Amino acid sequence: MRRWTLLGALALAFGVLVGVAAASTPGADVKLTHDATDPGYVSSYTIATGTPYTDATLAECSRSRGRQNEPAVAVDPRNTKVILGSSNDYCGVYNTNDADNHPIPVGPIWLGYYRSEDSGKNFTSSLVPGYPDDTSPYGRIAKRQVRTASAGDPVIAWDAQGRAFFGSESSDDPAGTPKTFGDVWVATYDNPNGPTGDPQNDGKRYRQTVVVKRGSSAPNLLGIFNDKTTIEADHNSDGRCDNNVYFSWSRFSGNRGGVGIYFSRSTDHGATFTTPVKVSQTISDVQFPDIAVTGNSNIYLVFRSFDSGRGHEGNEFYYVRSTDCGRTFTRPIFLQDFIENDAQDMADPEEAPTQSQPDDPAGEEEPEAEGNARDCGDFDAHCESGFTFFRRDTQPRATADQFDTANPNRFFVVYDATKPGTEAPTGSTYGTIESGEGSQAAIFFLRVNGMNGSKFGPTLIDDEETGHQIFPDISADNPDQASRGTLHTIWWDSRNDACYSVTRPIGNCENRSTVPSLDAWGATSSNFGGSWTPTRVSNFTSNPNYEQFSDRTVPFAGDYLYVSSVNDFSYGVWTDWRNTVQGDDPREAGEEDEDGATADVLQCRVFEDGAWSGDRCPRLGGIDQNIYGDYTP
Repeated sequence: MRRWTLLGALALAFGVLVGVAAASTPGADVKLTHDATDPGYVSSYTIATGTPYTDATLAECSRSRGRQNEPAVAVDPRNTKVILGSSNDYCGVYNTNDADNHPIPVGPIWLGYYRSEDSGKNFTSSLVPGYPDDTSPYGRIAKRQVRTASAGDPVIAWDAQGRAFFGSESSDDPAGTPKTFGDVWVATYDNPNGPTGDPQNDGKRYRQTVVVKRGSSAPNLLGIFNDKTTIEADHNSDGRCDNNVYFSWSRFSGNRGGVGIYFSRSTDHGATFTTPVKVSQTISDVQFPDIAVTGNSNIYLVFRSFDSGRGHEGNEFYYVRSTDCGRTFTRPIFLQDFIENDAQDMADPEEAPTQSQPDDPAGEEEPEAEGNARDCGDFDAHCESGFTFFRRDTQPRATADQFDTANPNRFFVVYDATKPGTEAPTGSTYGTIESGEGSQAAIFFLRVNGMNGSKFGPTLIDDEETGHQIFPDISADNPDQASRGTLHTIWWDSRNDACYSVTRPIGNCENRSTVPSLDAWGATSSNFGGSWTPTRVSNFTSNPNYEQFSDRTVPFAGDYLYVSSVNDFSYGVWTDWRNTVQGDDPREAGEEDEDGATADVLQCRVFEDGAWSGDRCPRLGGIDQNIYGDYTP
């Protein structure tokens, strides 16, 4: 028996987009990830030197219409024309075909390098050197340190001399074994003409990659695995800690349990990093570190704890302080408690159809087999509620104005948590506080004096009655006018979700279908967060619940958005699904499909010898997830 299924051809032929288009401010959305011959990807080596170079991964990235998520962005503090972006970039996954010329998922998931030299109007798309088949001169330099098959969780920071630092978590064995590694490293780009060179060339030349800490070679995340990175550089040129680079992450201890926050610094422009130190002390379960450098070059590192039962702490935020350029830190200082808004359900796995070949690389996260589930979809990712949704957790993001010497220990925090008074039973196993109890997610703001612990807030940035607000970020750098109080934020907002309810996941209707539901929103404050002016940023409302991962069974939106600013110039980036082509999953034919194919994507499969093939048309738009950016208020 042989059956070929090609679904969604009409939508593809006529360019049908499922979403809501509307005006937004302040500008037009710009695509950072040109993985569809528009115009394609260019080697970092070629960008810097002009010398042509390509390989199978770059060729695939130039046609793939693949997935990108978890974006980062950083505006050059010396020149706002230069903006660098990144993401988890899956563009090279199908860089090899099998004997029958069908694409197979053996290529890398890697760190993107997206460069604009016109203040974000246009971007050139590339990859950070070191991916498995990178044989360029830059690739050979990177592989002196990089040993893994994939890289992600990008974070970016600039120093004051035209250097850009890309931090990453990297994992998976290129030899194909179950070893997960879980290394963290930092790649450095500089100005080829040095610190006094034309700042239009800042962050253009790749220099090196340095592994800050290796994970263990144990299989299946059972050893030490480093993840959830953050990076910052001291760029205020006050003479104390000039151009130091600070890097932090969460260290997971596998079957030993517990998570710790670790920190390392570089005092030689990213050439070397110090031995990592644990800064979360005895707090058992912590994640989501973020670094802020204040006007006197002190360092404040903020993180979240979880109510796991392994320690005394609950759902709370803490910070640690360093007054000696990152040599030493205080013990954790309590900052704020909150009511979490963590999407969750009860796993209810159903038998997955036999498949002769996977759709995705072996290193992708697998859905939970039992108990609590953070995301839900089809087959083994099915949950009791029948809803389809992406994972999300309450997390803090921190920043400070490095040029504000009048408030030398002031830093700012935003986070997404439950708005008190919106709690309600969901009538299902889905919840945000716990299974069966939901609530509205809102963005909260804190202004903190890190030396004495006094604070303003928490206050709501945009007290909107409808919609969830998630994944915030905040930026504050005012080199031209210290102490001016300008702050910029970004977040995802579902106020345009036609099926919004605190009892259901984002973009889910009562009948379990999914709809376009997410926009990027932003806000600015000119008085240190005392008041805010919110604005819609994206001009297209898209559906975040397309099942594009784990063999087309579950959605994944990433874990954050990003904003970066210099004075009044601010630029934000987000993951977007406006280019995704919807379709039917042929494996669900004759079975109950609770989302009514509204979360399914275009895919092509053959059924023969009692099994389904892998998706044979991954380049036709079913997994076309992109990074977009725009000026933010």
